[in-house]
Amino acid sequence: MSPDLQREDWDSPRASRRGDDTKPDWSPPFGTSQRIRNRAIWAVALFTASVPPAIVALGVAEVTQDQINVALPLAVGFWLIGLLCALWAAFPTLRYWEALPQTTRWLGALPMLSVSLFFTAALIAALFA
Repeated sequence: MSPDLQREDWDSPRASRRGDDTKPDWSPPFGTSQRIRNRAIWAVALFTASVPPAIVALGVAEVTQDQINVALPLAVGFWLIGLLCALWAAFPTLRYWEALPQTTRWLGALPMLSVSLFFTAALIAALFA
């Protein structure tokens, strides 16, 4: 038996046997594609919503002597909630990668790819600065 099969799957006819080369049915539950799309869209929207407060926060920090800056925590909050939505979309995308349509695959993976690109660019800028 395959170690990643559940106990109740052992007796099912779809469970793979040692001599059988067929894989068990790993199709995503109904509505998974829609949930992945919604989560990915929310992640992108929240990442986008974090940009204007970040620009305002950088402008306020340069211009004024006042150290109260509400825009920066707002930008970080939007970005962190966007990161949470991106992770929430990436896990089911990676879990059901083979069974999902190609457009849903990329839509579910794109927010986390943009986060990793952002971190990579920030790391390169920090190294060369």
